[in-house]
Amino acid sequence: MTPDELATLCLSLPQAIETYPFGEQTTVFKTSGNGKIFALGVLDAVPLTLSVKVDPEEGRALREEYPSHITPGYHLNKKHWVTLLLDGTLDDSLVEQLVRDSHALVRPSVPRAPRG
Repeated sequence: MTPDELATLCLSLPQAIETYPFGEQTTVFKTSGNGKIFALGVLDAVPLTLSVKVDPEEGRALREEYPSHITPGYHLNKKHWVTLLLDGTLDDSLVEQLVRDSHALVRPSVPRAPRG
């Protein structure tokens, strides 16, 4: 997955915005509704890496299955974040699912319609 494809994926999610709170090198994707981060990385780094939020159990399983490509979140809570090494080894569909799952963990809940 290229940096442009990754940015397009992140920005295609509901209420997703791109910000640079840690300087212009680190791209941070968060939801505009509550400002919670769901993905961040240096998109022009070689190799490309991206950190995403995960369920702790899923994160543990992913780190065991892909020990050299999915590691504890770099400079993040190691229990709730993983860093993905995107050198072409991880399948794009897995990366896409992890980004979508991360977004789902932080997105604002949609208010229910009033019952009449």
